[in-house]
Amino acid sequence: MSTAATEGDQELATRLAVEAGELLVRTRADLFAQGLNHWSVKDAGDDAAQSFLMNELRALRPDDAVLSEEGREDPRRFSGGRVWIIDPLDGTREFAERDRVDWAVHIALWHDDHFVAGAVSLPALGQVFAMDPAPVVPAVSRPRPILITSRNQAPPSAHWVARGLDCDALRLGSAGAKTMAVITGTADIYVHDGGMYQWDSAAPAAVAQVAGLHVSRIDGSPIIYNGRDAWLPDLIVCRPELADPVLRALWG
Repeated sequence: MSTAATEGDQELATRLAVEAGELLVRTRADLFAQGLNHWSVKDAGDDAAQSFLMNELRALRPDDAVLSEEGREDPRRFSGGRVWIIDPLDGTREFAERDRVDWAVHIALWHDDHFVAGAVSLPALGQVFAMDPAPVVPAVSRPRPILITSRNQAPPSAHWVARGLDCDALRLGSAGAKTMAVITGTADIYVHDGGMYQWDSAAPAAVAQVAGLHVSRIDGSPIIYNGRDAWLPDLIVCRPELADPVLRALWG
């Protein structure tokens, strides 16, 4: 555990995303070697990453609140101030499938009304994306935009955008993996309205915003985090030049 008092918020967010990811890679290999079932692999991964992250945050940022998929409600977050919004393992289904790489660790710090720090790691690929330094979104040229959706079911918004913009489709698991696919230029649009929580999108949204992508609710309004209700069901992340066409496809 690091005890460096000089570790800044973004340095901490990035380190936690990387180290939690490395822990998950080791844990996953051990679990597969033991021949455990799908559900046991998912639960063990969640537990390992949650314990690591909470121990680090309690030690290094004891006065900050934490909103986590795997943790109990921290009532301090309702008083405003600094709130770490984390998903220790986003994409548990993919984590529990031996050959899948589309799972992630999400670490974000929200202060009053904006992101202070954020990082998303894709541990199986050895990649991390952070607010600082901001990722550079590459230029792309293709005949049709690529729309990224969930593996199991495309939400209604995705069908409307696909028809309206004549998109090709790409399916991935974790919300973090989907958003990072837009950042890397693998895809152009990620739209979701099928249900989501704040920890699913906070860190991906934070990184996508500083990269210059369009990030909003599906009605085009800004996404506000640390709401009392953890449910935040929809999201658009896309290349900025596609924002208006996407919103027109959704709302006419």
